[in-house]
Amino acid sequence: MIERIKNSLKKIEIADYTIHEMKQESVECFFIRRNLDVKRRTNLLEYTVTVFCPFEKMEEELSVEEKLSMEKEHFMEGEHSMEEEPSMEVAAGKKKMLGSSSVQLYPEMDEEEITTAIQSAYHAASFVENPWYELVSGTAEEFVPSSGTLAGHSPEENMKKMSEALFAAEENCGESVFLNSTEIFSKRIVRRIVNSRGVDVSYETCEVFGEYVVQCVEPQDVETYHDFSYRDLDTEALRKDVEEALEMTQSRARAFSAPAAGTYRVILSGEQMRTFFQYYVSRSGSGMIYQKYSSYRIGTQVQGENVRGDSLTITLKAVEPYSHEGIPMKDRPLVDNGVLTTIHGDSRFAYYLGIEPTGNYRGISVPVGSTPLSQMKTEAYLHIISFSDFQMDSFSGHFGGEIRLAFLYNGDTVTPVTGGSVNGSIMEVQGNMVFSKERYKNGNYEGPFAVSLEGVQVAGV
Repeated sequence: MIERIKNSLKKIEIADYTIHEMKQESVECFFIRRNLDVKRRTNLLEYTVTVFCPFEKMEEELSVEEKLSMEKEHFMEGEHSMEEEPSMEVAAGKKKMLGSSSVQLYPEMDEEEITTAIQSAYHAASFVENPWYELVSGTAEEFVPSSGTLAGHSPEENMKKMSEALFAAEENCGESVFLNSTEIFSKRIVRRIVNSRGVDVSYETCEVFGEYVVQCVEPQDVETYHDFSYRDLDTEALRKDVEEALEMTQSRARAFSAPAAGTYRVILSGEQMRTFFQYYVSRSGSGMIYQKYSSYRIGTQVQGENVRGDSLTITLKAVEPYSHEGIPMKDRPLVDNGVLTTIHGDSRFAYYLGIEPTGNYRGISVPVGSTPLSQMKTEAYLHIISFSDFQMDSFSGHFGGEIRLAFLYNGDTVTPVTGGSVNGSIMEVQGNMVFSKERYKNGNYEGPFAVSLEGVQVAGV
């Protein structure tokens, strides 16, 4: 199929392209309570072709933003400050542009259908007015097998082991709380990336992920939603996560009122941690920096100058060996004791900034702190266990959401509460963050289980 696609590209005289091949084998199970309701096995083979259309645009046709970008293209670390507004004096002439567009293809398509689809994508690319940039170059590399423990078993076997672990957590919790419904997906994916600049790489990934709803019927009928994702056959971690979800839902059934409005020392934990730290990952992305949405530079003190709590260290984790462009991925230090050490991103914005393209990262690792969670809870706090939808705004730094369950400690008693909402700013709390000694791992996050934040606004009763 790849050769057929290349033939069509050659026929249309398209010089630059990237071809993605994905072979996916999966098992999908849907449970009602503990009973298997639907089971599906799928084998999928699909291709995505991205074509690049170079063209020129006269200076008088350029927007102000495009004119500014002409000076930014050759920005190099240490030579220019991206905080300085470039002058509007741009040499007369033409501006090189590079548009791109993607199309999905299938093995069942004949040569005419493939050619027609690619021609349409190339036409669409001619309307995408991105300043020109250099595409990724490379060579043919050996296939990279999955390094996780899931790779040692078939998707069917992984499904069986993980589903057994998930339901094992329910066995000793009584009749009032249970798993209402569950969806589990076990996948093995082999990807190949080929481009016009010599890149030809392929690799395997295996994962098990899903979601489940826990229901508790006493003293009131409530439901809570949870999801999970693993690249290793970690049955014990999944069982523990479900046990905690069952306990949390029982507490939610005992919560009847919202906390009083005011300012609290808030503890965030578990699933919220990845979203919370995503602020620093997003702000250090080359796209955010190039477009001046972020003022981060190498050496920036991301927590500010006056850090009274724990200093932040973040490592970008390569969950796959290559990016979608075929850039080799490796673990990279992002923040070291509060200091930004890496700007990361794809080839386009890296070229504009004159830096190395790293690929886009999805995984992060953060060192745990030295403060046990039990010590965090010796003074008044509001520990938020779950939100309806916890969000972090990478532009403004505002975070929050509606509280589904929290524990309020006023110095004497601990009370489950529900309702109200959190409205905090990472700019105001990042200097006094305290990380827990306990570790948490789920999906693409590994780091402290909890963080304590001073002076967070809570809207309540």
